[in-house]
Amino acid sequence: MKKKKLPRDINEMARSIVDLATDESPLKEIPSDKNPHAVELGRLGGQKGGKARAEKLTKEQRSEIAKKAAKARWNK
Repeated sequence: MKKKKLPRDINEMARSIVDLATDESPLKEIPSDKNPHAVELGRLGGQKGGKARAEKLTKEQRSEIAKKAAKARWNK
C-alpha cells in the first residue's frame, strides 16, 4: 500500500486536507519512477540498519556517539 503525499504548495495542501476531512476527493497518487523491487530491498536494509549497527558497537563507542550527539544538540 502506497502512502499518499500532500502537495508542497500551502494552498494545495490546505485544499487536500479539507477534501480529506470532508471525504470529497482523495489525494492524487504521485506516479513513481522507482523500481518497486529496488525500493523493497532498500527498505529491508534500512529497517535492520540501526539495530545491527548498535549490536556491533562497544559500550565505549556508544557512549562516545551519545556524547557527541548531546554536544551537537546543546551547541545549537
